[in-house]
Amino acid sequence: MMKIKILFTLICSTLLLSCYAQQPTDSTAEKMLVYQLGNGGWPKQLDDKSVVNYGAALTPELLAKIKATKDLHATFDNKATSREVVYLVKAYKKTKNKTYLTAAEKGLDYILSAQYANGGWPQYYPDKALYRSEITYNDDAMINVLNILQDIATQTNDFEVVNPAYIKKAEKAVTKGIDCILKTQVKQNGVLSIWAAQYDKDSLLPAKARAFEPASLSTSESAGIVRFLMRMKNPSAAEKNAITAAIKWFDTYKIAGYRFDRPSDPKTNIKTAALVADNAANTWARFYDLDKNTPIFGDRDNTIKTKLEELSPERRNGYAWYGNWGQKLIEKEYPKWLTTNGK
Repeated sequence: MMKIKILFTLICSTLLLSCYAQQPTDSTAEKMLVYQLGNGGWPKQLDDKSVVNYGAALTPELLAKIKATKDLHATFDNKATSREVVYLVKAYKKTKNKTYLTAAEKGLDYILSAQYANGGWPQYYPDKALYRSEITYNDDAMINVLNILQDIATQTNDFEVVNPAYIKKAEKAVTKGIDCILKTQVKQNGVLSIWAAQYDKDSLLPAKARAFEPASLSTSESAGIVRFLMRMKNPSAAEKNAITAAIKWFDTYKIAGYRFDRPSDPKTNIKTAALVADNAANTWARFYDLDKNTPIFGDRDNTIKTKLEELSPERRNGYAWYGNWGQKLIEKEYPKWLTTNGK
């Protein structure tokens, strides 16, 4: 009888191992599991400053670097953490591999723990060095996180698969996040404009980041903020006012008849960033003076320029100083939003 029981146990164990071995996997998701840090977040780069690349093979050398990477590298910059959470949720829905959902939910715990009491998110958490603790809209860091939480709250974009216990947590975090957004919209003589890219986490005043990223109105990030606010069903009067004021600012300060490009000099064949005449285009500078609403440009030496041509060649050609960030908002998205939410 004992031999039969042992044999039965062995058979069951073999079957379980076989089932696990046959569990569908996703190669990118598998790498994301390896890169995930102990606190649940993901880095954008490792300790040696090499960039996270999910297309790279996990060699013994790379695995050693990943293992050595500290939790301080966890960030929301360059889509880190938000990118992985979104991907892992979709991978779980496709494969039903529970390890992907578990990792995504650990990422959600990290996201929720990183939110400040005032509703903002830092660029890095828990690292507070330099500008990393500032409330960060730059490169859509905070908005990427809020879009995930709104997906959980509304059970959309595949996030219906996460544990229902996250719904209330997400709703609370989104409410606090919107409160932060409304409080940080820059006022000029009492009139709402758009948003800065970073804010001091305590005073909620616009702040600088890197030497070439001054405290200023930031068009790229503001477009993302407006799009997030337009996701809200039955928006409050304050949310409507924030959206309408931002759209008015974008329309007022557009640079009509130009686009940003890097044309080649016919004599030297060297490409140089410049505004190029284009009757079909509208463009906006990336940064505007907080009071004057005039374009400004930051250089590596912390100096602020008023003309693109005044920048050092490396900075002039190494940054997106202009873009058409507000065009789709003005021409398509805002009019569509008004049909449902107009005053």
